[in-house]
Amino acid sequence: MSRKIKALATCVGLAICLICGASATTWAAEEFAPLLTINEFRALPQNEVVLLDTRSAWRYLLGHIPGAQPTGNWQDYSVQKDGVPGLIDQNRSAIARKLKALGVDRGKTLVLYGDPADKWRTDGRFFWMLEFYGFTKTALLEGGLDAWEKQGLPVERGTASPPPASQLKPEDIQFNWNVYADQHWIADRLNTPELALIDNRERHEYNGATPYGSSRGGHIPGAIHIDWREFFDGQGRLKAKPVLESLLARWNITKDKEVVVYCTGGVRSGMAYFVFRHLGYNVRNYDGSWWDWSRNSQLPVES
Repeated sequence: MSRKIKALATCVGLAICLICGASATTWAAEEFAPLLTINEFRALPQNEVVLLDTRSAWRYLLGHIPGAQPTGNWQDYSVQKDGVPGLIDQNRSAIARKLKALGVDRGKTLVLYGDPADKWRTDGRFFWMLEFYGFTKTALLEGGLDAWEKQGLPVERGTASPPPASQLKPEDIQFNWNVYADQHWIADRLNTPELALIDNRERHEYNGATPYGSSRGGHIPGAIHIDWREFFDGQGRLKAKPVLESLLARWNITKDKEVVVYCTGGVRSGMAYFVFRHLGYNVRNYDGSWWDWSRNSQLPVES
């Protein structure tokens, strides 16, 4: 075989490998299940997993799953701009530094858990946040610490053990704008049949109450009200897929639509975002949510 033919064969082989590798990566991202049972989590290669506890610091100290790292407050990963709190931090250097300290790395599977009884379920916000930052293998641990203990598994107490080493760099934070919405994106598509806009707050907030200091009361015109807790049972467990799909069908929320979820500051809607991801919908979370929309007097409001 001549040198030219050998070189050509090598190039073709490399191209095939690159194409197959890209396809495998895409498939893995699409097929990765965002909800893991305790048994599914334990079956994962633990050296390839970063377990993150999104509960409060005192709950973590009282007991956590061995090896879990405490994330701190969701607000540690947000900024305030023009008087609007809760906006997701887009400073790559700052985010990479915080996530690296938790052992987060591009090649790792990130598993989150929170408190099933928490009114806010900040693990949903962290799930959306990590997907926005470009981490494609991110999941919630079903039942969290409660489910772990019910299986008689060991619990650690006290401060965190050292996290796994991480090589995370600022350039590894790759914003996924397909899961993000802001007031401009929504306003441009308001009242179009392709948009399913969902308000995940409590009913009295949707009707006009402002318990969290919003500038105006009400909701975004055309928004459907679904309290995020309707997706869960009384023990904080996600309802079965047929039950969830039946709930959404009542509102004609179909998979051909672009779903946008919002609440007051993108935390409760973060959990709704997770539910829609679990069901296979195209969904975006509006991080500024009602704090942001209500502050702009040029934007319409219904109540």
